[in-house]
Amino acid sequence: MAVDNNLALFRQGAWFRPGRGPRYEQLYRHLSAIVGAGELAPESQLPPERELAVIADVSRVTVRKAVSQLVADGVLEQRRGAGTFVRLVRPKLEHSLSALVSFTEYLRQRGKTSSSRILRRGLFLPTPDEMMALGLSATDRVARVDRLRFADDTPLALEWSSLPPDVLPDPEVVETSLYDVLRAAGKAPARAVQRITAVNLTAVDAKLLLLPEGAAVLRIDRTAYLPSGRPIEFTRGLYRSDIYDFIAELRQDAERS
Repeated sequence: MAVDNNLALFRQGAWFRPGRGPRYEQLYRHLSAIVGAGELAPESQLPPERELAVIADVSRVTVRKAVSQLVADGVLEQRRGAGTFVRLVRPKLEHSLSALVSFTEYLRQRGKTSSSRILRRGLFLPTPDEMMALGLSATDRVARVDRLRFADDTPLALEWSSLPPDVLPDPEVVETSLYDVLRAAGKAPARAVQRITAVNLTAVDAKLLLLPEGAAVLRIDRTAYLPSGRPIEFTRGLYRSDIYDFIAELRQDAERS
């Protein structure tokens, strides 16, 4: 849906005031405000950069700086070959850090359909991270399954999972749920340790997740263990922070209360 009927919203008289700061900052604040007020509806398409610069009577650099900031804020979305759109805000998914459930189980509990696109799977030589996490040597093999994960057809996460080959001898059997495969083999993990950091997407990963290059996402490194204490899974995942929240419940130590 284009905004041809709302071009007056972009004209300089609607947003520029002398002495109120640089033009790109005023344009940025104005666009953010009209999106927030609903004057530009979700999925509305902005005019092309060149056209918007003419309408607003500013340089293309000014438009580019304002729009880039709004994309970084998650207000606008740039789609390759299509243009710039007002982003449709989706309710965030909340995932408890205290429960060890698979991606598929988590979405199933929330009534959503999960699916995966397999990017790569097979047996490979381990990386240093995999050797450290799984206790492998440089001459061992590691089973890898790399997937793009979807929730109701929306790309939500990239996950790279690695396991010892005696735990997952045939990575080809993994389609959607790795934990379903492990559970069927009697090798499901009993606990896991996760490390969460914020990172910026590379161009390749951004394209898969339908986000702009450099967008901030959550990276989670998880090492999962059998009841015996043996590490059997190392997964590194990138999760869209615009629609995915991780929550943790904290309790006061009973001995100190």
